[in-house]
Amino acid sequence: MTKIENSHVEYTNDDTERRLSTSSSVNSKKSEVIVSTITATLPPTLASLSQDDIDVLEKKFVRRIDIRMLPMLMLLYILNYLDRNNIATARLGGLEKELNLHSVQYQTAVSILFVGYILMQIPSNMIVSRLGKPGLYLTTCMFIWGTISALTSTVHSFGGLVACRFFLGFIEAVYFPGCLFLLSSWYTRKELALRTSILYCGSLISGAFSGLLGAAIMENMDGMRGISGWRWLFIIEGSFTVLVVPFAYIVLPDFPQTTSWLSQQEKELGIWRLQRETGTTDIDSEESAWQFVKKNMLLVLKDPKVWLVAGINFFNVAAAGVTNFFPSVVETLNFSKTITLVLTAPPYLIATVLVPLNSWHADKTGERCWHIVLPFCVTIASFIIAAATLNTGARYFAMCIMIPSIYMGFVVTLTWMSNTIPRPAAKRGVALALMNCLSNTTSIWNSYLYPKSAAPRYAPAMAANSVFLLVAIGCAIALSMLLKRINKKLDRGEYDIVAEFGENDDDPVVVHQTQSFRYVY
Repeated sequence: MTKIENSHVEYTNDDTERRLSTSSSVNSKKSEVIVSTITATLPPTLASLSQDDIDVLEKKFVRRIDIRMLPMLMLLYILNYLDRNNIATARLGGLEKELNLHSVQYQTAVSILFVGYILMQIPSNMIVSRLGKPGLYLTTCMFIWGTISALTSTVHSFGGLVACRFFLGFIEAVYFPGCLFLLSSWYTRKELALRTSILYCGSLISGAFSGLLGAAIMENMDGMRGISGWRWLFIIEGSFTVLVVPFAYIVLPDFPQTTSWLSQQEKELGIWRLQRETGTTDIDSEESAWQFVKKNMLLVLKDPKVWLVAGINFFNVAAAGVTNFFPSVVETLNFSKTITLVLTAPPYLIATVLVPLNSWHADKTGERCWHIVLPFCVTIASFIIAAATLNTGARYFAMCIMIPSIYMGFVVTLTWMSNTIPRPAAKRGVALALMNCLSNTTSIWNSYLYPKSAAPRYAPAMAANSVFLLVAIGCAIALSMLLKRINKKLDRGEYDIVAEFGENDDDPVVVHQTQSFRYVY
């Protein structure tokens, strides 16, 4: 943040740019600061319309994008989640026994996916931002991960399973941060939480029915054509993902300025809606690849808001590692394999109702912190109950509130990521990928908290998860306090928007400011 004191001000003719010379500079090599107060002027195709006409057009535009994008993104996330987590269902179908896995080899096969997942996330979002064709990029990667998932059915050793899981994670890394970036390129701050929750309902629906689907496949197809049921599970789910690819490519949009099926008026409306909030367009400048990477990585690494949101997400995902082993946790209730898989569904079905409601209320009120903190408190209570008793009813009740509450806080955190890093677009893409990347490092070691020897209470894991969420709550409160303080400085006219630095040391610092922009907390 640069506070300008005792400065001489010269106004340009249009009164929107001020050049300030000051001894209080953000960089010892930079003596000039340009503060650009930008207003989002109406584009030519909207200039002749009344405000009522623009409101009607905007509602129609948002509805059209919702219909085109949200159902398909949710379906693809269901498939993404199925292909990633069907190993947990396959474990109950005899995968460990047939591949002669021993000791912690299964846990290693689970965690290795996230090594590939982490490596690809930041480069992937940079590619999306640079390419400008997320629809083509996401569906191409979808074809590859569906193929890898189906080929997992051919493995006959621990090494083969690990290789498939690593490359599956490497390619699947493209999808979720790419979707977050895509959504934040179309929707305003007040629209984003609900749309993010709708996207994430894909994983919840997958969690609800993956066990049921897995049970049906493994019970009815085990031994068919001499192939084990768990192998059919990989073949069917991976092949279906590949089948959906051409439909996804036709339906999904790119960015507002690069979507071919939008009219010129709709393109300009899509760009203007976001420019109206921040005073800047969502289009990145032309520059070399190295300058592009260097500039945006530095902007992200220097921003304390990024690290606080990353802290919330990191410890939240660490606690949410229980979802990777949820069938095994439910198995401790001592029901049959089929009943166990059926019992995994209700907690996720409850979540598909409560998560959008919590996100809708967060959008309506413009509040973020308590929509994260309160659900996390419920999750901590569920961990305590699960570890403290062996009563079947009490433990299943804990599981039924565990899944909805942990995802209620998680989805609002995802929205807060985009809200706190609004512009420039490439910085937002890198920040989203970095935060998601860091959080998924927990999945590398988290799987070792759930050895079979710790069943049925999994007390060490439940205790660790409770501590993780307490730290996440602390980060959420700290971020809320920071954003409140920044907003007060904005109210007083002190500029606290991250500077966009020129390519050379002699270039001025450029600070983009819009009078109406305030952070949500």
